[in-house]
Amino acid sequence: MLPRTHRLHRSADFATVVRKGARKGRRTMVVHAHVDSSDVRVGGPRFGLVVSKAVGDSVTRHRVSRRLRHIASEVLPGLESDLLVVVRANPAAVSASHADLLHDMRTGLTSAVSRAREARR
Repeated sequence: MLPRTHRLHRSADFATVVRKGARKGRRTMVVHAHVDSSDVRVGGPRFGLVVSKAVGDSVTRHRVSRRLRHIASEVLPGLESDLLVVVRANPAAVSASHADLLHDMRTGLTSAVSRAREARR
């Protein structure tokens, strides 16, 4: 479970990350990252998840959400505190293994964060 300080809560935050942030698509997810130096919080980077009905029924969506939150908590320690991240699950996330989801999140984050940092310059 992600601590409250590491979660996005407001829909405006989600919209900002998706509209202004860099995006990197993977097979199981799309990672959006935005560097927001004006909103640096003590808690560090903040994550939000989007798991739509295209992924499956409510039980399936919640299972995917739990898996993605767990993976986000694994990659959290290596991230800078000024990052806002939204992870949008693709239907392929349902049948993906933990290792596949972890690999897709790490590579997607690396690419999206580097693009977001380039855009800030």
